[in-house]
Amino acid sequence: MTDSIEKEEKAWFAEHLLSLLEKNEIDAFREEFLHMHTYDQAQFFEELDEPSRFALYEMLSPEEMADIFENVEIREEDYQEILSEMHPNFAADMLSKMSADDAVDVLNELDKEQVASYLTIMDEEAADEIKELLHYEEYTAGSIMTTEFVAIRENQTVHSAMHILRREAPEAETIYYVFVIDEQKHLAGVISLRDLIIADEDTMISEVMNERVVSVSVAEDQEEVARIMRDYNFLALPVVDFQQHLLGIITVDDVMDVLDEEASDDYSKLAGISDVDDTIDHNPLVAAKKRLPWLIILLFLGMMTASLIGRFEDTLNQVAILAVFIPLIGGMAGNTGTQALAVAVRGLATGEIEEESKFKLLIREAATGMITGASCGLLVVLIVYIWQGDLILGALVGVSVFSTLIVATLAGAFIPLLMHRFKIDPAVASGPFITTINDLISILIYFGLATTFMSYLK
Repeated sequence: MTDSIEKEEKAWFAEHLLSLLEKNEIDAFREEFLHMHTYDQAQFFEELDEPSRFALYEMLSPEEMADIFENVEIREEDYQEILSEMHPNFAADMLSKMSADDAVDVLNELDKEQVASYLTIMDEEAADEIKELLHYEEYTAGSIMTTEFVAIRENQTVHSAMHILRREAPEAETIYYVFVIDEQKHLAGVISLRDLIIADEDTMISEVMNERVVSVSVAEDQEEVARIMRDYNFLALPVVDFQQHLLGIITVDDVMDVLDEEASDDYSKLAGISDVDDTIDHNPLVAAKKRLPWLIILLFLGMMTASLIGRFEDTLNQVAILAVFIPLIGGMAGNTGTQALAVAVRGLATGEIEEESKFKLLIREAATGMITGASCGLLVVLIVYIWQGDLILGALVGVSVFSTLIVATLAGAFIPLLMHRFKIDPAVASGPFITTINDLISILIYFGLATTFMSYLK
């Protein structure tokens, strides 16, 4: 009930703001809009049509728009359209006021000519900072780090360090951790804001800093960065080059975006699609274009399954009842394979499966397949015997289920491990892919056994 009332209030307030915007009541709109949280401002912006967005640009400064743009959640291809609505100088100024890492995320979605154009008319200091980050490969620590941080030297006092902190804090992304460098700008340690505040003013930073600082290489994959921050519960993580020079920091809000992005990407691949994050009003042609490649691959794999069944036509002609159990065995294989796949992909994604534990995973999954296969196989023998009154047929289907579940479980775990070994994203071993592969395996096992023991079937 409370949620419903809150939604109604938000909807009313959004309509109220839109009315002020359309009537061009600048002062009233700014007073109410700028009191909102930046997330709510971004949500309001996302719902605006093009004319209303034009009106908003007239009422807000580039700095105020920068706060909104750092929180918007729009499709990557929409950044270009929205920026083109703004005057180039306004857009460039807005980008320069954004956190450098957020500005880079936006610029990475534009053409090189557009990026060059914005950098040319942007504030020189901001442009240089953004150019530096643009050089780093996408999806690495360098691409998501920010250079807006406070660094102090190990050979200064707490008093002088606090003076630097007060001066630079307004421009820093976070000050909860203050990183310490030596004369050559090597990362030397870290000190929390709390420890800095309570330390004696005449104490040297080298005496109160923590030298056991965890850092990541600028080329480290962003998934690994997210894993480290999760494991250590850090709010910020320093990024260094191969000589241990401090280049920037990665903050927890950036890591949350990475985790969300990676989870969505893995879920999309597991489902055999690439547009799971697209909005419901996405162009059907675009959505179909993204899904068709997987469907066509699966279509050909399905044709292979049909062809395999055709090879056992004589067996089916002699014992037609065998056809009844094809969906049962294929479905069981697909389901158990997908379960094993989910375990393996999650373990690889979270880092829980290390090199030495991969063999243990396969042994465990094989044992799991044997237990589930034996349980389901015995149950099938009993059901088929009661239903058809044929113990041999029941035994054939039961043994097929038993064998299929073992092989399908192993395949579901082994294929993503093999892909990971060859540096291929294991999530590509999607549910539909594993299901279709296991269909082929299950049909081969089922009809192979049926053909072998044909003389015992009625």
